[in-house]
Amino acid sequence: MRMKKFFIALAILLTAGFSFYSFTNDQKNFEIAKNLDIFFTLFRELNAFYVDEVNPNTLVKTSIDKMLESLDPYTNYISEADVEDFRFMTTGEYAGIGALISKQNDKIIIAEPYEGFPAQKYGLKAGDIILEVEGKSTSTMETEDVSNLLKGPAMRPVKIKVQRPTDNKILEFDVVREKITIDAVPYYGMLDQNTAYIRLANFTQNCSEDVKKAYLELKSKHNPGSLVLDLRSNPGGLLIESVKIMNLFVPKGTEIVSTRGKVKEWDNVYKAMQNPIDTTVKIAVLINRASASASEIIAGAMQDLDRGLIVGTRSFGKGLVQTTRDLSYNAKLKVTTAKYYIPSGRCIQALDYSHRNEDGSVGMVPDSLVTEFKTKNGRKVYDGGGVVPDLKVDQDMLSTLSVELITRYHIFDFATQFAGKNSAIPQPEEFHITDAIFDEFSEYVRHSGFEYDSQTEDAYAELVKIAKNEKYFEVASDEFKALEARIKPDLNKDLGVFRSEISELLKEEIVSRYYYQKGSVRATLSTDKNITKAIEVLNDQNVFAGFFKAGTTIAPN
Repeated sequence: MRMKKFFIALAILLTAGFSFYSFTNDQKNFEIAKNLDIFFTLFRELNAFYVDEVNPNTLVKTSIDKMLESLDPYTNYISEADVEDFRFMTTGEYAGIGALISKQNDKIIIAEPYEGFPAQKYGLKAGDIILEVEGKSTSTMETEDVSNLLKGPAMRPVKIKVQRPTDNKILEFDVVREKITIDAVPYYGMLDQNTAYIRLANFTQNCSEDVKKAYLELKSKHNPGSLVLDLRSNPGGLLIESVKIMNLFVPKGTEIVSTRGKVKEWDNVYKAMQNPIDTTVKIAVLINRASASASEIIAGAMQDLDRGLIVGTRSFGKGLVQTTRDLSYNAKLKVTTAKYYIPSGRCIQALDYSHRNEDGSVGMVPDSLVTEFKTKNGRKVYDGGGVVPDLKVDQDMLSTLSVELITRYHIFDFATQFAGKNSAIPQPEEFHITDAIFDEFSEYVRHSGFEYDSQTEDAYAELVKIAKNEKYFEVASDEFKALEARIKPDLNKDLGVFRSEISELLKEEIVSRYYYQKGSVRATLSTDKNITKAIEVLNDQNVFAGFFKAGTTIAPN
């Protein structure tokens, strides 16, 4: 019956297409109708004669996904089943237990309970292994399957059976679901007597009100002369929220961003519509490679208007705007409809999805197509490659050892054990990884049988292979052996070499068990290079003003 309905619907669509063609005599509409007809007949023959039974829903979903994939990563089909997840991405709200879950060694675990929400209030802890939800075993489930079971109507209980790894006890919880609203501003506070700090994690609905509330509270209590707005790893979200946040710090009527696309009636210019709350506070905006979309609107507008200093590394480079369109059967299409342009007139889109390479990959906008623009004060800026910071602070790359300790959950599991044995720790700013704690962690890693390879060792093996082929290895065999000994991973040695960065990772993870997300942010502020550099510049008026002088060039590389 479903197949019959599908073919009837498709036939109606084809008929409408041909009718439209007959009235408009438009070649493009003919091509659309022709290709829909080809797709219909192919689908019909495939369904009738393919050797195995086919699922029409799966086939159509696959064809839709592959078609949209050929355009750009942001044009997506959202099925009725996925609409709730999409709504959460834009509003930050859902009904559930309020916990982040993940898969670890084929087990679904509580990765992080959110402070103040049911999971935390009812006693679930990070590291708990989820065995059952509503009597259903999770042993063969994926993370998404368990997540769907945990979500449901608000004010309804969900029965969760877990195993607590610190003592292997089996525990059952009847957790009453609530409407969950994830904080767009996970933390705000003062970095020093003069510098306020606001961390914005995403651009969900009304996040601008959260930023406004945070700043006004800091202003009334401390009257800061400077503000650090942290947009690092913020993937973006609602464009209008970025406009409202900019409006807090620029005069009414200031152009912040404009959008232009195929449908000219949809082109728009977004200006500050309200009176600002502070046009004189010195601002530093922190960005990195994972700052995208709405984050880049704020960073780019701050730079183009010479309103704030941009600190960090080049942003992602997403200058595309998506619009959601309703489809049949409660499905939706999120489609790229325009590009956005910041006040100087530049678009920061870095990748060219319209011209793909032979292998299907996309390339960066070539230098030959990069155009020079000017900020309000006459500084030179460029399009086509994200937002380039005024003050570049390189990100420290983690060692291979640290990456392996994270991805194999050794740091996470040690923090779980630590929290099980220690009922309390000092405040995040005062807690440190002592020699005793680090020695305990080192012993834990050694006893786990942990082994790892490094990229340097892999590169050395390739070098040896080439040297042998070119007959150089025997000539310099002693040097090769000495180099091999020095670069070969040695756990005891490397734990000492990379102790500082491992300690920071341990501190952040352990603090999160006691003070949750806010504590995790607080624990890293004092050692954050970007924040330290931003404070240094903000506190020196001459240096700060020097970044905004006319004629300055913010190089694209």
